[in-house]
Amino acid sequence: MRAVTVVGASLAGLTAVRALRDQGYEGRITVVGDEVHAPYDRPPLSKDFLAGTVSENDLKLQTPEDASLDVDWRLGRTAEALDTAERAIVLDNGERIVSDGVVIATGARARRLPGQGLCGVHTLRTLDDAIALRKALVPGSRLVVIGAGFIGSEIASTAAGMGIETDVVEAEPVPLRKPLGVEMGRVCAALHATRNVRLHTGVGVAGLVGNGRVAAVKLANGKTLPADVVVVGIGAVPCVDWLIGSGLRLDNGVRTDARGVTNVPKVVAVGDCANSDRPNATTPMRLEHWTNAVQQPIAAVSALLSRNYTPPAHHRLPYFWSDQYGHRIQFAGHRTENTTVEVIEGDVEAFDFLALYRDRTGSPVAVLAVDRARSFGRWRRQLATLLSTSH
Repeated sequence: MRAVTVVGASLAGLTAVRALRDQGYEGRITVVGDEVHAPYDRPPLSKDFLAGTVSENDLKLQTPEDASLDVDWRLGRTAEALDTAERAIVLDNGERIVSDGVVIATGARARRLPGQGLCGVHTLRTLDDAIALRKALVPGSRLVVIGAGFIGSEIASTAAGMGIETDVVEAEPVPLRKPLGVEMGRVCAALHATRNVRLHTGVGVAGLVGNGRVAAVKLANGKTLPADVVVVGIGAVPCVDWLIGSGLRLDNGVRTDARGVTNVPKVVAVGDCANSDRPNATTPMRLEHWTNAVQQPIAAVSALLSRNYTPPAHHRLPYFWSDQYGHRIQFAGHRTENTTVEVIEGDVEAFDFLALYRDRTGSPVAVLAVDRARSFGRWRRQLATLLSTSH
């Protein structure tokens, strides 16, 4: 293999490049990225960067050691097609980059609402999104966040810390019901109340109100929330439209096996755009978490280079964290609708606890902690070992 093209210049793409060199690949590496920015860290966008406590320079992912990676960066260029016969990436300027191997790491884009063209309506996915939102959140402004998932809740937390009057609208009965369940979702709802953020649950959005600029959000129950700024945080869509017709199997992203291998030889997919088989999971999963973006590319590159690679046990568990209202929420494992949850340490009302999720047989399958990093780390390792030995 003499040439590899990585499509996507965010964390997963950079991790793939590092993995290629770490695993002994000495050929040409080309990285295509649709943003003009070099790889940067996304988690701080909704937190420290939005609050103005870290700079754009602080977000940079590349280190001085990365200078030796010898990469041909094609930033500000969009991949428009994949010719699988030649493993050629067709760019928006008509250029074709022919390679022996391809790593697809194009990530996901934020979902949008009808009428989102009004001024003052934002999503938060990219650095440019965060820069625009930071400018909009001025003292005295009224913010409505649509969606109480991780991004929406973190934005609300940051805005509340800036003294911004904030409402959060969530169609589910509690925030984060899908990843955490109803019982722990109620705990997250209580977090919003600690900073006087008004949470409207179990109600959808009927539409955005405004003439050129947003003035309010109209809810499905008829209530209207005045707004100077609106952030839409209702999930993300994998960026795979450019692969339609390529022959790659697409299903809520690029379908891959547990290593990131696709149905096309020498083409792998990683990160937010990869809908992959997961150990201990009954269905494929698309994980939009930082940890997956630094773990999956190592296995995918190993497969691309025909290397043998056994991931550490803790890589078998999905893991994510979220910082909200001065508290760190950590979760690892696979929660399903059939699991039960039990608090085994700490005090829920004090937002200082650890909870264990169990399946129908009583076996632990996931762990959740709020401000219990040491206990969480111990349980995460224990859970990873337990699940790896049981399969």
